[in-house]
Amino acid sequence: MTPFVERTTNRPATRTVNAEGGDAYTMPKDVELYGAVATFLFQDKFYEKSDDRINRIRTLASELCAKNDEEFVGQLAVYSREQMHLRSVSVALAIELAKLHSGDNLVQKVLNRVVARPDEIMEALAYYEMINGKIKPLSKQVQKGLASAFNKFDEYGFAKYNRDGNITLRDALFLVHPKPEDEKNQLLFDKIANDSLETPQTWETQISKSGQDAKTPEEKEAAKLKAWGDMIDSGKMGYMAILRNLRNFLEAGVSHDHMAKVCARLADEKSVLKSKQFPFRFLSAYNEIKQLTSPHAAMVIDALEEAIRASAKNVSGFDYNTRVLIANDVSGSMGGTISKHSKIRSMDVGLILGMILRHNCKSVVTGVFGEQYATLLTPSGNILQNTENMKVPNVGHSTNGHLVLRAHEGERDEFDKVFLITDTQLWNNSGFYSWGGNGGGGDTFRKAWHDYKRNVAPNAKLYIVDVAGHGNTPISIMDKDVYYVAGWSDKIFDVLDAIENGSGAVEEIRKIEL
Repeated sequence: MTPFVERTTNRPATRTVNAEGGDAYTMPKDVELYGAVATFLFQDKFYEKSDDRINRIRTLASELCAKNDEEFVGQLAVYSREQMHLRSVSVALAIELAKLHSGDNLVQKVLNRVVARPDEIMEALAYYEMINGKIKPLSKQVQKGLASAFNKFDEYGFAKYNRDGNITLRDALFLVHPKPEDEKNQLLFDKIANDSLETPQTWETQISKSGQDAKTPEEKEAAKLKAWGDMIDSGKMGYMAILRNLRNFLEAGVSHDHMAKVCARLADEKSVLKSKQFPFRFLSAYNEIKQLTSPHAAMVIDALEEAIRASAKNVSGFDYNTRVLIANDVSGSMGGTISKHSKIRSMDVGLILGMILRHNCKSVVTGVFGEQYATLLTPSGNILQNTENMKVPNVGHSTNGHLVLRAHEGERDEFDKVFLITDTQLWNNSGFYSWGGNGGGGDTFRKAWHDYKRNVAPNAKLYIVDVAGHGNTPISIMDKDVYYVAGWSDKIFDVLDAIENGSGAVEEIRKIEL
């Protein structure tokens, strides 16, 4: 493993232009790979198609392996799965590593860590076939890693994810040839081979079966309502299943007592932390429920607010003596959804992270920027409601991030920490840069930051919170007092704690033992 080079301010910054032609700076390859992985769901982004993103990840991983930094690639795969709860990209990165590296058991160890659900075995094999053009011969380290993973799951888990596809669970068994750890696993593997796994009793199967014998629509609805109630009473529905079915519960007319149980589960701090939900999942549920006229909708919204507050409890470092500015990018490029099947936009992801952060700050100013910049008063209590309120000002579709700093420089507002939550594609729409492109006039975010530091707050620190991972930033992250964090998970706040202790995202990833 290449020794980690400590952060320094004298490394040269490479100037470039971003997707809008605005002033931008490249990042070290390990930081760029971290940003690209932490903000990727294998779906198209506003500025970048998913094929382009995976090709960039592949290129960056290859460049790091060429410099004998393959361990970082493996550490990042594990970090993105275990800490940031990203499934597909973690598996893909592990398989990419298998193509780039051999000679030891690194790939085996990484794959065994990133495969946390049975279906990820098939996903790993499908990705392996895609990038290699064939599935056989299977890399020895891939085979060993997936063989180890086979012994991690029980019959219920395998049966739940035993679905049709290009590579089935049975196909995977015969490709990987796992050695059973005990007699129980041998019997389980035999069932997979014989296609004789017991049908799992999931909430989906129970609801699907309900009302099959009903003779009228009314009887069918009554049977479905009873099935929902039975599932709630059983306590067998997972946290995410409950979160995703809140609207179904209310539209089905689930009783007050059942909804009280649901809300108690939603708001339970231990359940929230164990569920490892992205913060935007709570916002997605909130947006569904606020449209309903059910008498229980308000109770559910209160429970969702409690849940998101519980997920925010571990954020620290922002007492009354720490003056904080949180500026959220709500420009046009932040309006794209994070996946084809989601209504959640990059803007929503950024805003809810900003409002979680705001909830833990005692001395704070919050604002949004696009073509203009506007500040908003946000009480600390309701994170989800604050997130919605932050969308109210119409600040235009350009991305004039420099106006944030110019406004507070003019007011002589001295902040200790400035958070810019953005897709990083800032540009000035007042004219044209002298070096070309359509990025705007001569004022840039970097110039505005240096002026703000010099004229108002010499000890201020800037945190670029990247929710898109396009590979450049509006200011060099090697500049003094400039830090970079990427992702959609509340785990980014752990990185902020690490920064307080002289570390950073990449440094924390490099601490992972494989």
